[in-house]
Amino acid sequence: MKLPQKLMLLGSGELGKEVVIAAKRLGNYVIAVDRYANAPAMQVADCCEVISMLSGDDLERIVLKHQPNYIIPEIEAIRTEKLMEFEQRGITVIPTAKATDYTMNRDRIRELAHQELGIRTAKYAYATTLDEMIKVSQAIGFPNVVKPVMSSSGKGQSLVNHADEVEKAWNYAIEGSRGDTQKIIVEEFINFDIEITLLTIKQWNAPTIFCSPIGHRQERGDYQESWQPAEISNSQVIEAQSIAKKVTDALGGAGIFGVEFFITKNEVIFSELSPRPHDTGMVTIISQNLNEFELHLRAVLGLPIPNIEQLGASASAVILATENSDSIAYEGVAEALSEPNIDLRLFGKPDSRPFRRMGVALAKGSDIAEAREKAKKAADKVKIVNQ
Repeated sequence: MKLPQKLMLLGSGELGKEVVIAAKRLGNYVIAVDRYANAPAMQVADCCEVISMLSGDDLERIVLKHQPNYIIPEIEAIRTEKLMEFEQRGITVIPTAKATDYTMNRDRIRELAHQELGIRTAKYAYATTLDEMIKVSQAIGFPNVVKPVMSSSGKGQSLVNHADEVEKAWNYAIEGSRGDTQKIIVEEFINFDIEITLLTIKQWNAPTIFCSPIGHRQERGDYQESWQPAEISNSQVIEAQSIAKKVTDALGGAGIFGVEFFITKNEVIFSELSPRPHDTGMVTIISQNLNEFELHLRAVLGLPIPNIEQLGASASAVILATENSDSIAYEGVAEALSEPNIDLRLFGKPDSRPFRRMGVALAKGSDIAEAREKAKKAADKVKIVNQ
């Protein structure tokens, strides 16, 4: 492997920004692509393009212009059949074009896990109209969880406790859907003890390896805090690793996968999978010797990963906006950083809206409880205000 390589990042949010930083530290050339200007990853990349990634013509134009060695998708809303064309031309798509196509849609990855691989998942059914959703909701039972088959960061996801909430959940799911599909999934509600992300690193010519499991908490279907290591038994870790390897082996390619599980007293239940760094994995910026973005880049480029060292009880907590603004400033940064073993990542998004993730606080503690408390307190001190 010779460096530098030319990488095209499709999706330029906060996760993409950290991927670019990791890539630039090893001297690579990065083109950051997104549907809006001045996205976080564009601020640190070599150059950028603003296009609709659902437009095959736009994707064709920028790939011909830049001739990347690697295309690294970072969001769901991409015309995946074009990725297959690029792969056939000799451009490496991460993890593969097929895997990207499967994992951009919750229906395909769920069917791969449950129907083809025989892995335990929550019971589920699909709907493309409100009438269908009413029927499948009654069949699944209440409470249930409703999600668009194509979305990110919990957009369009809701918990439905009663039949009279179905229509509201349908409308919210359609509003939060990405791409050009109007299809939602209704899932059995799992009364779990903890929800975890198992960061799974699939390598081109080396064994699949894993990070220590990450616990996380969600609200509105979106991650609010995460911590590492998650408090689960060794047997549960081994079972989760076995399932994650089975699914990622079926998908192929290389890179990091964020594999989510529900952990109950008696079961390890596969939930979802992202073929890229995971938002809950931002805790690894402070919790590991190699964070998830560096691991992703090494796996993509075929560089060695001699060891992954977990550095002790660590946590992350999100910093959320509370209002709409197109002129952003941050207050309380000095106060948040005044405690030991605290760090911040402010994403530099050009505008805000209520509940939009604008940054993350990171903390280390003597145990998980202390780390979570410190991260949350630091996050609460940072306020998003009009400049």
